[in-house]
Amino acid sequence: MKALSVRQPWANLITSGEKTIETRTWKTNYRGEILICSSKSPKIEPYGKALCVATIYDCKPMLKEDTKRACCDWYEGYSWFLKDIKPIVPFDVTGQLNLFDVDDNLIVYKYGK
Repeated sequence: MKALSVRQPWANLITSGEKTIETRTWKTNYRGEILICSSKSPKIEPYGKALCVATIYDCKPMLKEDTKRACCDWYEGYSWFLKDIKPIVPFDVTGQLNLFDVDDNLIVYKYGK
């Protein structure tokens, strides 16, 4: 599965469903399920772990009205729209820049797929 490293506390906010837009300085053409992983820095628990699976369904230039769902201030970048956020049993992941691949067999959904 494609994966994305997200700094804390934003990774936790995606997992809880509060943050439904991830923002980046770059756009993506990828659509589909993505594994959200918390970066190892800062050391906010749980760090360095895969936390949930979400679906990227759109990517557009960021608008000021995206800030609430993105849990951040506006900047010149891109809004990645997320839906169907499903918590998983956390497991260790070594994050990378950009999108990267993680073995699907490592993913165990907390509440069923």
